Formats: sequence, structure tokens, C-alpha cells
Amino acid sequence: MKQISVKNDSGLLALSLRLVVGWTYFSALWRRTILTDKLDPEVAGYIGEKFNHFLPNALGIKPIIQLLVENPDILWINMVVFTIIEGVVGLFIMFGLFTRVMSIGVFGLAMGILLGSGWIGTTCLDEWQIGVLGIATGFTLFLTGSGRYSLDYYLIKNHVSITKKTWFSWVASGNLPITERLYPKIVLVGALFIFGMTLMTNQIFHGGLWGTLHNKSVKPKLEITEGEIDNKVLSFDVFRTEGVDVYGAWIIEIELKDVENNLVFKYAQEALVLLEEAQISNYYIAKVKPGAHSLIVPLGAKAKINLPNPNLEGLPNGRYTLKITDISGAYWEHEIKKE
Repeated sequence: MKQISVKNDSGLLALSLRLVVGWTYFSALWRRTILTDKLDPEVAGYIGEKFNHFLPNALGIKPIIQLLVENPDILWINMVVFTIIEGVVGLFIMFGLFTRVMSIGVFGLAMGILLGSGWIGTTCLDEWQIGVLGIATGFTLFLTGSGRYSLDYYLIKNHVSITKKTWFSWVASGNLPITERLYPKIVLVGALFIFGMTLMTNQIFHGGLWGTLHNKSVKPKLEITEGEIDNKVLSFDVFRTEGVDVYGAWIIEIELKDVENNLVFKYAQEALVLLEEAQISNYYIAKVKPGAHSLIVPLGAKAKINLPNPNLEGLPNGRYTLKITDISGAYWEHEIKKE
């Protein structure tokens, strides 16, 4: 049987990667603008709130995320620009136009996903997998460029003038001007760097190499700080740092007890849903707010809560325990010293 010789065109072989990863990024623009409006800060599902979910355990870029979620106007501009970049990169990658420079965009976007939200994922470490696979794909597409089914190939085939420029192969497709001796070293170093990043983030976010496996997306966790009793008002900061990003952490009870475990006062569900806006001072775009049956604390939300109560008048100095209880039965405590 006669065998058919097939040219080993690496750019052609990467076609499925181009189409799939291109769509994953272009679909971000498609979802947020065509299918529904996720760029409107006043509409449920605003992409800025999802970005706020990344904040508690982001790696390396946490100060940038915090700056953005503390400034809603700047955040909105960045979300619009970020969405446009995702759309352009995805579209160009699918069509194979200026593939190599767009592959750098894929690499950068995936790195942002990995560092920002690689810790999120209730079952399959979703965001971490998206990030590391996106980084590997971006690096691979830079090496291969696009093959036969691409606009880069069309430009080269038709001898368009820009394809004769020395920079074209670096930003689009074609043979990279790298010596055969150096090329495999670049491939090896890049692959080892990406593999190292994969192992490092897997361990940091999930304990995937040694120690105890952990998943910060499974159970809600609240951090309580800045507790103070002053002038018949109990105030404290509450910060939701872990748990499912679509689960609000429904607070059904807030209690204050003395050292002998005697109840000083309690805010039950009925009182929490009636909290006024002035009693909750939110720091970020994701907001702590009263719901129909509880006080809702979204992932990444941080707020100062002020609870006035007549039982605090004349309260003797000493140590007190603040206890916050979630509808799941989980609770968190914080010691407050009144002086």
C-alpha cells in the first residue's frame, strides 16, 4: 500500500489549539456584551464583582486587584479594556493573524488568571487548570505560529510586502530566525519554566505536591478584625476570604458574650435583614448587604459593621467574644477587649 507523505507543519498541527483557545478568550467579549451585559456595574453579574472574588488569595498581583476594587471607576475602565483585549486576542488567534504577538497575549492573560484566581474551583481546580493550560498554549503557539489555515499564511503565500520585513516572522508566522543549536534550548527552558510555574502554584494554592491537600473554595471563611465597643456601638471589620464564589455566606446570627459565656446581646436573622445602609460600610465593589433572610457576605467582600445596642451602655471593661454564625452552622469568633 502506497504511503502518502504529509509535511510536518507545526503551525498546521496547532490549528485545534488556535481555534479552542481563541474561542475561550473571544467568548469572554461575546458573553459580556452580546449574550448579556456584564459590563454594567448596576446589573447583577457585573464582571467587576467576579474580579473582586479573586482578591483574598491572589498570588503576587493582590495589591493591583485591591487598588482596582477600591476604586470602582478605575475598575470599570480596566474591565472594559480587559474585555476588549480578550476579544481581539481570541479573534486574531482563531483567524491566525499576527499569531505570535497574539500568543504573547494568550500567555499574559492566562498568567493573570493563574495568579489572580488559580485558587478558585470547587471540584476540579477550575481556574488553576485554565491558567496553566493557557500559559502552555500561549508558549506553544509562539513557537509554531500559524500554518496553512490562517491569514498569516495567506499574507505569506501572496507575498504581501510586510511579510518581507525581518520583524514579520517574530510577530506573525513563518520560520523563526533562531539557529538550530539555540532553538531546542529555548524550547526546553520555556517548557521547564512553565512546568515549574505549574508545580509551584499547584502547591501554593492546593497543596498538590506534599502536605495536606486543601481547597479554599469549599467552605466559607470569615476574618474578623478591628473589633471595638464604644458609645453603645459594637463595630468590627468582616472579610470573606474563602468559600464558593457563587455562595454568599449567609449570616443568620451575631452574638456578643462575656468571659463567663453570658450573652450580652444577639442580632438574629430578623434583625440582620433590617440593618440599614449606614450600618454597613463596604470597602470593595463586592458588597456585604442584608438579604431576604440573612446578612449576605460575598467572596472577597469586606465591610465595617456597626451594631448599636442598649445593652452596651455601662458595659464593664474586660474581654468579650464576638461570634458570627453562618446558615451552614459554621461560625467564627473574635476577641474584643473593652478598656
